[in-house]
Amino acid sequence: MKMVQDIIIKPIITEMSMDMLEAKKYAFKVQKNATKPEIAAAVEQMFNVEVADVNTINMKRKPKRLGYHSGYTAAWKKAIVTLKPDSKTIEFFEGLN
Repeated sequence: MKMVQDIIIKPIITEMSMDMLEAKKYAFKVQKNATKPEIAAAVEQMFNVEVADVNTINMKRKPKRLGYHSGYTAAWKKAIVTLKPDSKTIEFFEGLN
């Protein structure tokens, strides 16, 4: 069984994700093989909120170069979690605005 801390790796703090906070949408980097129900359950358990919807995006690897050496960034999975309108907000993100 997967632990909650294993499913949600870290929050994504970008300008776009900060603009989504008004609509109660939060972005997280999640485990590559995590499913939408697992992500919803993990967010509900970790932050004590009610999740309405989960959208996931598989972020592909990108080519990168540093001088002569070339390689790729790692592929990862992003989850955008929408909370129910009557749910409380996630306190972690409130201090960032």
